[in-house]
Amino acid sequence: MDQILSNLSMLVDFPIVNLKILIDGIMIGAIFVLVAYGLALVWGVMNVKNLAQGDFVISGGYVSWWLVQQGFPALLGVPVAFVVMWGVGWVAYKLVISRVIERDMFTSLLATFGLAIMMAQILNLMFGSDTQSVDLGYDTLFFADGLIDVPIAKLIGVLMATVLAASVIWFMKTSRMGQAIRATAQDARAARVMGIDTEKVYAFTFSLNSAICGAAGAIIVMVWLIQPFYGIAYAIRAFVIVTAAGLGNLPGVIAAGLGIGALEQFGAHIFGIGYQQAIAVVLLLIVLIIRLIQQKRNRQVLK
Repeated sequence: MDQILSNLSMLVDFPIVNLKILIDGIMIGAIFVLVAYGLALVWGVMNVKNLAQGDFVISGGYVSWWLVQQGFPALLGVPVAFVVMWGVGWVAYKLVISRVIERDMFTSLLATFGLAIMMAQILNLMFGSDTQSVDLGYDTLFFADGLIDVPIAKLIGVLMATVLAASVIWFMKTSRMGQAIRATAQDARAARVMGIDTEKVYAFTFSLNSAICGAAGAIIVMVWLIQPFYGIAYAIRAFVIVTAAGLGNLPGVIAAGLGIGALEQFGAHIFGIGYQQAIAVVLLLIVLIIRLIQQKRNRQVLK
């Protein structure tokens, strides 16, 4: 308790620390937004709650890490992970996801949970259980007489995440497939009547989600650590963001992602880094309770 009070007093006595934590949180949240946007796509278009979301992220991180071990530039890992994880997503859709789209929620949760376990075990067998990261070798920028430090690697990661997110949004708004995805999300039956091949749309959507997660994982391995069983942490964060923002609410996803990144950083500073993942779980519970209360208030009696 004394340590928590000491950490709180530091935020009050040294306001510049709040700015440092906020900057770190925003940079982390920018990558959370990518993962959450992919989940929102799958959830909104296919009505599948993908519990393996985080494992696609970690898989992309290992693709990038493996490339670096072979002597390739680290930044090449992002586009390569995007392409490789697109293929992984397509295979996962054909073997698993396509069989649960029309099923109840429990079946889809069970199927994707099994997929998550399988992916984590495959990564563990291939790469071992040790944590891994990629060192870009870039310097750190210092501001406010050295009180604020911003690693250049993190800035590059945020920039790449922003470019990827903007590219996906542009694709969704301007391409024929993007229009088909949005039409299917609004009403799949009507989309089929209008001649849209919804099976192709579903496969494309899940593959795109997997590719986005893969690219996010390639960015994460450049600035943080990855490990085969870290996927659940990113899955929980994605569920918190999408549940808080609501499906189809892109500005809400961005705001929630950045906000949760900042809250986690402040929480880690106050309670300790060991509680960072617990903070994500607590946030998920709070969001679910708020959503439940809202649903009860909006419920009307039919006469």
